[in-house]
Order: sequence, then C-alpha cells, then structure tokens
Amino acid sequence: MLVSTGATAAAVFNCISSSSLPIFPTSFSSSSSSSLINDKKKLNATVGWSSNRMETKKKSSVVTSAAASAVAQPLVDADSLIDSVETFIFDCDGVIWKGDSLIEGVPETLELLRSKGKRLVFVTNNSTKSRKQYGKKFETLGLNVNEEEIFASSFAAAAYLQSIDFPKDKKIYVIGEEGILIELELAGFSYLGGPEDGGKKIELKPGFLMEHDEDVGAVVVGFDRYFNYYKVQYGTLCIRENPGCLFLATNRDAVTHLTDAQEWAGGGSMVGALVGSTQREPTTVGKPSTFMMDYLATKFGITKSQICMVGDRLDTDILFGQNGGCKTLLVLSGVTSLSMLQNPNNSIQPDFYTNKISDFLSLKAANV
Repeated sequence: MLVSTGATAAAVFNCISSSSLPIFPTSFSSSSSSSLINDKKKLNATVGWSSNRMETKKKSSVVTSAAASAVAQPLVDADSLIDSVETFIFDCDGVIWKGDSLIEGVPETLELLRSKGKRLVFVTNNSTKSRKQYGKKFETLGLNVNEEEIFASSFAAAAYLQSIDFPKDKKIYVIGEEGILIELELAGFSYLGGPEDGGKKIELKPGFLMEHDEDVGAVVVGFDRYFNYYKVQYGTLCIRENPGCLFLATNRDAVTHLTDAQEWAGGGSMVGALVGSTQREPTTVGKPSTFMMDYLATKFGITKSQICMVGDRLDTDILFGQNGGCKTLLVLSGVTSLSMLQNPNNSIQPDFYTNKISDFLSLKAANV
C-alpha cells in the first residue's frame, strides 16, 4: 500500500496489440539488458513505440467489468478454496498490513499456505517503493518474503516500458517517489523529476514561459507526497507538446493507507490532475490492468484458473482477478465494507468474501 477489458485465460497484455505477446524478463538490471534485447528479437512481437500505437493502447485501456453471474458468497470452506488453486496473489495494503501495522493472523496464515505447497505472490499498487524496498518492509514486519515474490506498480511501469521497446534515447518525467526512480534506473532508462521537483515553485510574472525537456517521451505518474503545481505543469507540457509522449499511471487508487488511523488520498488524485490538464486518459499498468497478471503467469508458468486473487478493493483487486480469469476473494480488513459489497449499485462481485485472511485458520479449524 494497472486497465483493460475482461480477459480470458488467453488474455493479452494491457494496452498491447493482441497479436503481440512479449515474454517479460524475471528481473531488470544493467547486466541483463543485452540478454533482454536478444530475447525480444526472438519474439513474434510487433509492439512499436509510435503515436498510432499509443492511440490504440489508449482506446483499449478502458475497464469493462463483466456482469456478475452470482452474488458473492461468504467463505465457509477455506480448505476447499485452498485445495482448488496453486497460487495465491495477495494485495498488501488492507490485506497484509495497514500503514506500518501488520494485520492480525497474517504470519500464521502465510505459513499455513506455504505448508500446503502454495505459491504466494504479493502485488501492490503502491509505487513509492521498489521491490527491494518492499522486501525490507516485509522483513521489518517479521514476514519471510523474497524479492521475486513481490510485484509493485513501480516495477510494472519499468516493465511496461521495456515491453514496448521504449527508446533509450528518450527520457521519462516522473511524478512520483523513489520506488519508480529505482526501478527505471534498474531497467536502464533515463529520467528526471521525482522527489527533487517537490520543492520547485513557479514564480508567475507577465510573459513568463515555462521551459520543458523536449526529449521526454513518457510521463509516469504515481502516488506522490511531494506533489505540486510545478510537477503538474511540467508533466502537462511534456504530454501535450512533445510528439508521441506517453502518459502512464502506476495506479488510479482513490485512497491509500499511509497510517492505520484513516484513509488518505491515493495515487488516483495525482493522476486525475494530469487527466484534467491534458484531457487525455493514461495507460494504467497497475491493478486492475491485466499487465502484471500476464507477466506473473508467464514468469511462473501459472495457469490463471489456478490462481486466487485476494484483495480489499473491488475496483482494483477483485477486478484485476476477474479480468485475469482467476478466482477472487475479498477481505473486509481494508477499504471495502460489507455494506459496500452488498450495495445494489455495486456490480463487481468476488467469488467469496471474508473478514480477513486469517479466517483461513479459523474456518479450517471449524471444518476439521
């Protein structure tokens, strides 16, 4: 603490032509750049970096949620769900932790699932940290999770740019925090902006013209506690005036959990400012886009019907799982309440819901 049409097990990557199915690398580092390029040449991919491609991607990035065929059922048989899948994908904020506080029963639940041979993957829309930094957070909270099991939207932004062969001679303007910068650097991209622009101000005076770098080929917007008018204007100029400039969002979450005391305005508020000023919709690489789902399925060789997505948000986590053709479990320990789930106006229905993931333990005990 990623947007596309509903997808089947053969879902294509978000915002990429259905004829192009690039195989993504398991990690990004300077030492692996040459092998990545060689691997790409072997692929039957036609993904290009052009304004025409971008328009196609933009049109395909609108989420459409398939009408739920049934109302979500309370989870009463945890063993049955556990036995029906090979992999559990967990959201982090509101599922594993709230702010910096671990949710009760999480360590025991993860231990139970690992003891049953289940693969565990942790996917977060929060882009403020890199995968390595999230690894340290898990460790601080007493959870044994390795970096290869963690997928943050900061990593997804870099992976997406790799997947479309974003030109290395172009720059990326970042409205976001350190996590995005770290992942872009590991992927070999040049960037500017980020936290260092948080202290910059625009001194308006008659005839003032704000300059911007014409070599910026993409603007990436994520959650940013240093968000200001300078960043809005700079990003707007790049998107509107640089030919073919991409507009990427790590996520569009309305709220997030900076602390466990209350909800805070999420990355969607920063993205919304740029949507308003540019009159363009971004390509979103975080949930509910299927981009990371397809990446994970390729990386681990997972059949999507053998995945259960566990999250606390209907419009990101649950939709992410449904778009990817997975089973879905909503937990009520985060953003979504039972009344929100059962609201007649809510069309997104998970397969199951429960209070928190540690219910796997109590429900298991009740059925022994």
